[in-house]
Amino acid sequence: MAEMLNQPESCGMSSAPQPAMSEPHAFLTIPRRSPDYRDTTERLSDWMEVELPFPAATSVEQARRCMDCGLPFCHAHGCPLGNLIPDTNRCIREGRWREALELLISTNNFPEFTGRVCPAPCESACVLGIHRDAVAIRANERAIIERGFAEGWVQPRPPARRLPGRVAVIGAGPAGLAAADSLNRMGHPVTIYDDDPRPGGILRYGIPEFKLEKRIVDRRIALMRAEGVVFEMGVRVGEDVSRRYLQAHFDAICLAGGAREPRDLKAPGRELQGIHFALDFLRAQNRRLDGDALSPDDDVVATERHVVVIGGGDTGSDCLGTSLRQGARSVRQFEIMPEPPPARDPRTPWPAWPLMRRDSSSHKEGGTRRWCVTTLAFLGNGDHLTGLRCAEVEWVPDAGGRATPRPKPGSEFEIEADLALLAMGFTGPRRNKLLQDLGVTFDARGNVIRDARHQTAVKGVFASGDLTRGASLVVHAIADGRAAAEDIHGWLA
Repeated sequence: MAEMLNQPESCGMSSAPQPAMSEPHAFLTIPRRSPDYRDTTERLSDWMEVELPFPAATSVEQARRCMDCGLPFCHAHGCPLGNLIPDTNRCIREGRWREALELLISTNNFPEFTGRVCPAPCESACVLGIHRDAVAIRANERAIIERGFAEGWVQPRPPARRLPGRVAVIGAGPAGLAAADSLNRMGHPVTIYDDDPRPGGILRYGIPEFKLEKRIVDRRIALMRAEGVVFEMGVRVGEDVSRRYLQAHFDAICLAGGAREPRDLKAPGRELQGIHFALDFLRAQNRRLDGDALSPDDDVVATERHVVVIGGGDTGSDCLGTSLRQGARSVRQFEIMPEPPPARDPRTPWPAWPLMRRDSSSHKEGGTRRWCVTTLAFLGNGDHLTGLRCAEVEWVPDAGGRATPRPKPGSEFEIEADLALLAMGFTGPRRNKLLQDLGVTFDARGNVIRDARHQTAVKGVFASGDLTRGASLVVHAIADGRAAAEDIHGWLA
């Protein structure tokens, strides 16, 4: 393990008598409690995390709600990492926090990240969630890892021996970090290359500080460095470091560059100044907080501007919260899809990820949201954006029966805007010289093709994370990075 732990009696594995596996009726008397937020006025004046951690007593109380199911869908169906959720809950109930940590890090390299930014598919698959509120799994995950750091249980532990197979990991986001961390634990010398000035990828540059403070990322990177992982930052792989160099100096290459090509909106007026991709806007703010110098083209701020966010997902929500903190005069978020129902839609029954309306902490801070809205044109005065022409849409089946949006006659409207942020998702990985020189192949969606063992069409070149599946969750990237590391290790053996 990367963390130095004593060898306590393993939770659920001892031959000694154990307390009762669960409290069968606790969920009937103990309500679910979700993490509280800091006061809205306070949090809008700074960039600190808005979510408050659980006190230990609350974590214990919430762990008592776990029914310790015979077939835990949270673990087997919901969690991409396969976290041992009923076992960690039992350890928390019994005050065995260090054992809970041991179990958690056996399946999850970075619980301090998933405990903050994961949407918790484990909770949507919780058996208790069929008829009642699910167990607060994500908040307890954060509580376990943060107690581990606070108690000094998490310490650098370099591998006892080094193996001969050297691995280059391209990309310092969650997939690359997980692959590198896992390979390093196995004993492989690992070097991570990335063109960003600091490691973290989407964790550092895409997710706002108020959801994940970068000191948390820095803490993990420092631990990985102490354990022997080498970081080469600010390197344009394929240009500063060639394909030939990588293949000559490393026994395997793991591509983990993510899916960072944003989806554009080809509407009249797109060329006007004041229209930016959401990730560029979020990246600029995170770099600003890191103290990095920004060029005039990169220095995009919402201060005293009328902002429209086009796209209703998490990235759009992050733009809303960032704009409010920067002092925008107004913020609107438009989504072309219909408004989801307030509770699980019957079309997504348990244990599937539910279709339902989700209001983030940013939505509770201000701004307005509208659904079933499409942008017809960007309006301007000279070269500068001044507004948007929009319309309401209705979803009707096309010839093949697929629902498609159609503007409602007479529903057009115009709004004032001098900053438009495009948050409509991503189309796949950015093509670069390294991918071209390596000769990897791509599917119809532009993702890198790999086989069942994570190997691309090029021998010794593996691929992991969003690069191969399109933009997804941080927890999926970590899980795939771990799986890729196992396959690379097996290939090198």
